Amino acid sequence: MFGNTITEECENMVLLAAAPAAGGLLGFLPIILMLAVFYLVLIRPQMQQQKKRQEMLNSLRVGDKVITIGGIHGELTAVDDDEVRVRVADKVELRMNRSGIGHVKGKD
Repeated sequence: MFGNTITEECENMVLLAAAPAAGGLLGFLPIILMLAVFYLVLIRPQMQQQKKRQEMLNSLRVGDKVITIGGIHGELTAVDDDEVRVRVADKVELRMNRSGIGHVKGKD
């Protein structure tokens, strides 16, 4: 058409057919970048924080001074698999889940 040979027309058709595929991949690039930033800013720090908390809960020992998630200060008198006992005053002990411990004093 318009003086082009058949070979030139075929090459033009191939180039035109390939152009939208490259544009389509570039269209997904911002979405991929947003997901990467989302992972690095939100998900990864949260996973690290959870891992650090789990290590703290696994390292609880009798005699550790702790603060519960409710703000009660005390000393551990017994540590079982899922349960701990916290002495908050003379002859006063609270029984609670391990997950109720918010912080161990002196281990910052």
